[in-house]
Amino acid sequence: MTLDDSYAWAENVARSQAKNFYYTFLLLPKPKRRAMCAIYAFMRYCDDLSDEEGVADRPAAIARWREDLESALAGRAPDHPLWPAFTDSVDRYKIPHRYFFEMIEGVSSDLEPRAIETFDELYRYCYHVASVVGLTIIHIFGFSDQRALELAERCGVAFQLTNILRDVREDSEKGRVYLPAEDFRKFGVSQETFEPRQAFRDMLEFEARRARRYYDESAPLVALIDRSSRSSLRALIGIYSRLLDRIVASDYDVLSRRIRVPDWEKTWILLRSRICG
Repeated sequence: MTLDDSYAWAENVARSQAKNFYYTFLLLPKPKRRAMCAIYAFMRYCDDLSDEEGVADRPAAIARWREDLESALAGRAPDHPLWPAFTDSVDRYKIPHRYFFEMIEGVSSDLEPRAIETFDELYRYCYHVASVVGLTIIHIFGFSDQRALELAERCGVAFQLTNILRDVREDSEKGRVYLPAEDFRKFGVSQETFEPRQAFRDMLEFEARRARRYYDESAPLVALIDRSSRSSLRALIGIYSRLLDRIVASDYDVLSRRIRVPDWEKTWILLRSRICG
């Protein structure tokens, strides 16, 4: 497969599956946009290995993917449409290889039902499944101030905490409870039934304030990346932050429905981000 064909394949994956991400990519110059799609396609494949029911032996599949990653980064790319675009993007933007292995580590942690005891444990989980994504893509965005690395880590935590709040019901149905057990005890809430419901609502309010704090702390990141990338990052943060706003506005009604940011509002955020430059 040619390099252009590989990038076209990755763009198709991003366009069809990225939802919140893809339209923010369109605000980037073409080379950066194509690289973002290649990295997204890698992340999407990792996620599918842990969540797709059609994967018979998930641990074995993830182990093979890790081996394929090692081979691709060593210049011996296996036969898969992703690798030409992926390795070109990694080389072009000098993305540290360890981030991709940390992503796989995070995906591997989701293979079994799990409960998290403390917020420190939750933070480590958020780092592996979300912060490493932020640390990866800011190399594509471009930065010179090393403070951007710490802020990207915090931004990733904000995003993942938002996802966890949105997905409480779906995760519970899969045997996964990401909110810390120490918080369930603090608010007197059952991890199995989420009762009493008012106490559960109060606990979610506590978790939402925690997520908002990470958004606020990471806000200076936008000013630290290359000017040509700022509208894309601003839009991405805007969409996720708005999702948190909608969760709060629903009075934390995450058990009866899946909270979403409607397409019209995403479009408005994208236009506003582009105008702001």
